[in-house]
Amino acid sequence: MKMLLVIHSEALDEDIITALEAIGVECFTRWTGVQGRGKKAGPRMDTAVWPGGNSVSMFVLPDDMARKAMDVIRGIRAKAGAEGVSAKAFLLNVEDKT
Repeated sequence: MKMLLVIHSEALDEDIITALEAIGVECFTRWTGVQGRGKKAGPRMDTAVWPGGNSVSMFVLPDDMARKAMDVIRGIRAKAGAEGVSAKAFLLNVEDKT
């Protein structure tokens, strides 16, 4: 089992969920209003100086589905990168869940 943790521009909220639903991912947890700075995207602090915010979306998936989902996020990242919005994903092992 894996956890896919995606840090992304709020502008990508629906794009990410829609794309993952298309491959069968149904459940997720999302944190909104997240602030931060990346190497390419620059600061997103939801202020007048650094506008915009991020979301963090978490998906716990079987290993094979997690790999498919990671590929979906890579595709979104490649497409959205030119528009100045970002998505960064991390695939982590999950030892147990309730």
